[in-house]
Amino acid sequence: MTETTASPATEAAEAAEAAGPGSNFIRTIIDEELRAGKNDGKVVTRFPPEPNGYLHIGHAKAICLNFSIASDYHGICHLRMDDTNPVKEDVEYVNSMIEDIHWLGFDWGDTIYYASDFYEKFYDFAVDLIEQDKAYIDELTPEEIRAHRGTLTEPGKDSPYRNRPVAESLDLFRRMRAGEFSDGTYVLRAKIDMASPNINMRDPTLFRIRHAHHHRTGDAWCIYPLYDFAHPLNDALEGITHSLCSLEFENHRPLYDWCIDNVRYPFPARPRQIEFARLNLKYTVMSKRKLLELVKTGLVRGWDDPRMPTLAGMRRRGYPPEAIRTFCDRIGVAKADSWIDLDMLEESVRDVLNPRSRRVMAVQKPLRVVIENLGDNEEVEIDAPYFPDEPERMGHRKVPFTKVIYIERDDFMEDPPKKFFRLAPGREVRLRWAYLLKCESVVKNEQGDIVELRATIDRETLGCNPADGRKTKGTIHWVSASHAVPAELRLYDRLFTAEKPDQEDDFKTCLNPASVEVVNGFIEPSMASAAVGEKVQFERQGYFVVDIDSKPDALVFNRIVGLRSSWQKMVAAGKVD
Repeated sequence: MTETTASPATEAAEAAEAAGPGSNFIRTIIDEELRAGKNDGKVVTRFPPEPNGYLHIGHAKAICLNFSIASDYHGICHLRMDDTNPVKEDVEYVNSMIEDIHWLGFDWGDTIYYASDFYEKFYDFAVDLIEQDKAYIDELTPEEIRAHRGTLTEPGKDSPYRNRPVAESLDLFRRMRAGEFSDGTYVLRAKIDMASPNINMRDPTLFRIRHAHHHRTGDAWCIYPLYDFAHPLNDALEGITHSLCSLEFENHRPLYDWCIDNVRYPFPARPRQIEFARLNLKYTVMSKRKLLELVKTGLVRGWDDPRMPTLAGMRRRGYPPEAIRTFCDRIGVAKADSWIDLDMLEESVRDVLNPRSRRVMAVQKPLRVVIENLGDNEEVEIDAPYFPDEPERMGHRKVPFTKVIYIERDDFMEDPPKKFFRLAPGREVRLRWAYLLKCESVVKNEQGDIVELRATIDRETLGCNPADGRKTKGTIHWVSASHAVPAELRLYDRLFTAEKPDQEDDFKTCLNPASVEVVNGFIEPSMASAAVGEKVQFERQGYFVVDIDSKPDALVFNRIVGLRSSWQKMVAAGKVD
């Protein structure tokens, strides 16, 4: 009996069926191509960031899409740094991108490329276009080139250098490479159509002079290809089959195709550019230029500030990578732009954190409570589960209960409204895992501020289900004052007050003044040795992570996300419009 092996095309087609027909329009396109036998059944994608800033949540959508498409069709996804502008690029950005993509859960094996790896090829391709009289050296200034380009309703005008002899353009181009000219003296432009309705096709610039040190090639080059020239040729050289990019590149697609089709070279693949809607997230900006402005002006504490939409910031804030992948899957892939509510991302974070986070107690703004019917040296050791819904899954810890405890200041009101069910004079509440507590009196300072409560406990009510069946409407958290561990709690919220800050005249004017609140609170002793990166749920407060600033004797926690939308609570409290 002869054993047969499925062809790559057959395997890819089977993978297409397994991926689910019509799951999004990109998969539909790929399915149709595979059924037609295009690209010999191969699917090769790429994620090609420009290393001029840190990756953000918008990039995460592209990362997840490119890597998942490749994986689902038994293909490959390359990582490529489109490093064609040495003035704005830095090795710091390269390293951060590699770290972020790995953290997000993806790997590219040995298929990592840099545009700078192909500079010689790009130069040769430019020479080929000049020899075909499809490119020429122009010496108009950048301002003159813009003026000649025309408008959306008026055609452009030919440069007076458009018909420069081929031999002269070749000579000037070689001298440009040799470093004979200063920046801006000459550029290489494609010779396409100055009357094209697509402005991108009106003799776009392909190469420019830029005497700048490159983070990989050093000073070997003083001319650099433009992104719109290098990018499609990089795709073709790498054998990319599907170049997936966001909608702003739709008008660039004719130039993408022109570059590949007019360079005379046996490329291993003919890439197809497919555009999809970028991620627009409310209360967020995702322009790397604007994010860099926030960093450089000190309006945030760096690219990894937990308020930033960067992957580094989200990682520091405590977002699990699975939550970001889940979020990207939930929002789907569409052809039309839309705005996604930030609550949807936060809900994905809660969904991941909820089943895996231990529950412990912490008090953000402590109010001292003295329990009058408990001895000065009396201590009760309370057994409390880390995960109440499944006590045996995460085990238990011992929580000490003593004469003086701290409760949350907001859990007490001297003159409460009708629907306030927490502690008030003469009222009982349940202490989490402990006793029913009754407020007997209030102690104030000379200014009339409440500094302490005097209370009693019902010793017969230890635990959450007292034998006598007594119930209260309120349950509050607490920590023992003599065992409480001091901790700095950083309460983060969204960075902007405007739903679409990009549409404001100056996006910086709508920065949220309450985007971070730092409080000095107390946590229960079981968290005294919490390690950097450890995530927990502080009961009734939200999910927190130990920050990188934390030290054994000075714990620092970041709030990852509240138990529900903190923004809704701020709006209800009148803190923002």
